[in-house]
Order: sequence, then structure tokens, then C-alpha cells
Amino acid sequence: MDLLFVLPEGLSQLSFWVLMVSSFIASLITVAMGIGGGGLLLAIMASLVPPAALIPVHGVVQLGSNGGRAIMLWRNISWAAVIPGFLIGSLVGAGMGGAVVVELPPNVVQIGVGAFVIYSVFAKPPRWLSRWPWLTGGVSSFLTMFFGATGLFVANYTKSLALPRHDHVATHAALMTVQHGLKVVIFGLLGFAFGPWAMVIVALIAAGLAGTLMGRFVLNRISDHGFKRALDAILVLISLRLIWQGLTG
Repeated sequence: MDLLFVLPEGLSQLSFWVLMVSSFIASLITVAMGIGGGGLLLAIMASLVPPAALIPVHGVVQLGSNGGRAIMLWRNISWAAVIPGFLIGSLVGAGMGGAVVVELPPNVVQIGVGAFVIYSVFAKPPRWLSRWPWLTGGVSSFLTMFFGATGLFVANYTKSLALPRHDHVATHAALMTVQHGLKVVIFGLLGFAFGPWAMVIVALIAAGLAGTLMGRFVLNRISDHGFKRALDAILVLISLRLIWQGLTG
């Protein structure tokens, strides 16, 4: 690996290859099931990547992964769900998050997001998720500056639209591309040095795109009913994990 590029300080060769495999699997899961890959990748990165680089590097990788997914499925994107409401809300939320000096307690965010998602799975999604996309974009983009993977929160807005499985995956990818793109820009303005991580990021994005292609193959072979059940199961399991992490610190 050193012959290809120099790994950034704090990242071993073994950790790099673990991240490559994780990026592939995370993208496959996200395309096939609609959600879950971003949180999975973040959890693995949290144990391998230096804390100061975790959120911004994860953001760039997710930008590439979701962007590629949105391009592959662009015909299925529900643009009315993205523009202008969600986009405007995301601009405000991400800007406010970047301006906050004191970080929110991670355990509070984890417990809150996890509890909200579980409620949305078992109850009818709140009307404001579909009526007020600007609020969904604003809150989730604010939280992503501290929490990293808010795909679960955004997934409930996408779920409230009651889209077919291909449209759901495509629209969610577009929403997350907007959110991660804004986050990356703000971290750059705040002075994070992406340079040392550039080649690692490119490699992880490439692995994620490979996972996206494989996940699309799986997506074409499951029913809408099967997709919804799998999506709900993943939402609950990851939410329970978030709550447990928040309670145990």
C-alpha cells in the first residue's frame, strides 16, 4: 500500500483494508435495503480513524457513495422531495451546526434519534416529515455536523413519501448527497485538512461504488413488501444500537 500512496498518520494498512471492505458492504446494504450503510460504516470508522478526522472523512466518503447512487438511479429521484424545501433547510441547519462552538453531547443525540426512528417505524410517520421538508433538512443537517450519520432521520422523511423501493433508494441518496455535500464544504471552511486523506477517501468511494452496483443487483430481485419489512427491521436494530450506545456512553 505504501507503494501506491502514503497512508495518513494514525491509520494502519490493516485498518485501511478493513475500511475498504466495510465501505463496499455498507453501500451494498444501503442500496439493497434502503438504509443502514452509513451508520455501519461510521461505527467501524470510529474504532479505526483518529477522532478529529472521523466526521469530515466519513462525510466525504458518504458524499461520494450517495452521489454515485443518485446518479445511477437518477430517473427514480423524486425531485420535489429534495428541492426547494429540504435543500433550503439543509443550508440553514448545516450553517448553524458549523457555527456552534460547543458540541452537543453525543449520547443525547444518539438516544433522541434512535427513539424517534423507532417511533416512526411502529407509528404512522408524523405529517410534518412530508409537509415540512425544510424542517427535516434543517434538523438533520444540524445534527450531522456533530453526529455524522443522520441517514436514519432522513430515511423517515423519505419513508413518509410512500415511494416504490427504487424511488425510495434514489430519493434518499439525493437527499443525503445534498446533506453530506454541505457538511464537507463547511468542514473545509472550518479548516479541516482533507489533503492527507485524499487518496484514502478516493479508494473508499471506489469500494462504495462497487458495493452500490452489487446492491442494485439485489434491489432488482426483492419485492416492495419484502423491502419495507427489511427496511423496518434495519431501522429498529440500528436505532436500538444507537440508544444503547447513548445510555452506556
